[in-house]
Amino acid sequence: MNIYNNIIKRSIDFLFALVCLFALLPLFFLLAIAIKIDSRGPVFYRALRGGYRDIPFEIFKFRTMIVNADKIGGSTTALNDSRITKVGKTLRKTKLDEIPQLINIIKGDMSFVGPRPEILAYTSKYTPEEKRILSVRPGITDISSLKYISLDEVVGSLNADEYYEKYVFHDKNRLRLEYVDKQSFLLDARLFLKTALKVVRQVVKIFV
Repeated sequence: MNIYNNIIKRSIDFLFALVCLFALLPLFFLLAIAIKIDSRGPVFYRALRGGYRDIPFEIFKFRTMIVNADKIGGSTTALNDSRITKVGKTLRKTKLDEIPQLINIIKGDMSFVGPRPEILAYTSKYTPEEKRILSVRPGITDISSLKYISLDEVVGSLNADEYYEKYVFHDKNRLRLEYVDKQSFLLDARLFLKTALKVVRQVVKIFV
């Protein structure tokens, strides 16, 4: 697994992320312009997440919320959260807000497939068993991401943080550990394709 994660998978991630980043540059700039026109603030949202070998890293996303949203509400986005901008709603539904994480993949912070990275407040609560999640690079998608692809609908509109911590957090960690234990090239390929198909369907649903 070390050879797969650190050499084979890392090489595939790096090369494919470079290709995707260059191919998506026109869309990248169009979305950046839309974000700036829609609301005040930076194009990117950057925040610390628990990373590979428990080393924090700064994750990149297109900003989908108003400035200082984290100071206004909780860390979990609720259903119909008033902090989300108009453009942000579309970006979140289509997962296009995740495109800047190609930069994280190129840097080596993340992989295309791997446990979704959590905020440090949650990784600090990991049990010794859950700490194994940090033994692989976090990713854009994994088993838990597919199950909770519409997390806002799961947590609802009230007490999103409380619901997440009580009913979702440990279940996601269970699925993250399942990925850690079963990881392979075939599993990664299957999860990547499933995610891509779901995203394409959502994009078509919204724009076509």
